[in-house]
Amino acid sequence: MFILEQTGLAIGVCLLAMLCWGSWSNGQKIAARDKVPITLFYRDYVLGIVLWAVAAAFTLGSLGEDGRPFLEDVRKADWAMLGLALAAGVAFNLGNQLLVAGIQAAGLAIGMPVGSSIALALGLVVNYMAEPEGHVALLAAGGAVVLVSIACSAFAYLKKEADKPEDDDAKSGKTRGLLIAGSAGLANGFFFWMITTSMASDFAYPERGQLTPYTALVVFAVGMVISNPLLEQILRRFADTPEAAQLRYRDVTTRHHWVGVGSGLLWGLGMTSLLVASTEAGNAISFGISQGATVVGVLWGLFAWKEFKGAPGPAYRWLWAMGGTYVLGVGLIVAARLGG
Repeated sequence: MFILEQTGLAIGVCLLAMLCWGSWSNGQKIAARDKVPITLFYRDYVLGIVLWAVAAAFTLGSLGEDGRPFLEDVRKADWAMLGLALAAGVAFNLGNQLLVAGIQAAGLAIGMPVGSSIALALGLVVNYMAEPEGHVALLAAGGAVVLVSIACSAFAYLKKEADKPEDDDAKSGKTRGLLIAGSAGLANGFFFWMITTSMASDFAYPERGQLTPYTALVVFAVGMVISNPLLEQILRRFADTPEAAQLRYRDVTTRHHWVGVGSGLLWGLGMTSLLVASTEAGNAISFGISQGATVVGVLWGLFAWKEFKGAPGPAYRWLWAMGGTYVLGVGLIVAARLGG
């Protein structure tokens, strides 16, 4: 089984997770541009996560002399730990679909920062209380600065949209989207603690009953699959237009199916990276770094999708502030681990 044993490398792998989590939504942008219903894109996204989890379990999770191979790990797993990893998949799926619905209703400028901020603040506290690793003052300062960075991204989008007229229905939609995104943050603040609690504290010599990260990810993916038919109704209610809702899964082109699957594979790579690095880097530090994915997503929107083309000067100043505070925040979180 592939295991990380160096703190510096583990932190680097957490940064990889952040890049993956901030980049998978490019697939969603492609789907939206080509008028593929978000619910159908999301089915392929979940499929991609499952494919990655199974492939990783039988390769990274089974090869080598360290740890316990995947199938043996499943046989020795405690039902309570399997149930916790399964519940983590359900919680993440709920939070992620609520976040997509919140963004659809309120817009990226409001939905993403609200959902991400609540998830980051709650996740840092929950994960640190479960595993108090790292310098708490530096960790708190780093988390606070990353929150400021996310807020700067929100102000940048608000400045970009400032001159656009808005009627009462649009304002009502934003209020509803704000509540949905806040609910998403509550769910996403707990899922990482749930899955890491099901995992062994030492991957090289895992305790009987506890899971290795690769097994935990497979069970997590199963939780997403079994919950998706029900939770998909949230997306269908808030994110799909009536016309899009009439399209069937087989109406989507093969290319667009692969866009969704590829997005899931990318997210799965990020999740695997985070889980493998979690014991060496610390759960709170790992989760804190990963939440910088919001800023990565904004940068994709800026440079790849030209979302700020023609935006006024103040929007760009907020973007510079976002970049500076984000680098500072991640630096503080890394320092919290190295100095803890």
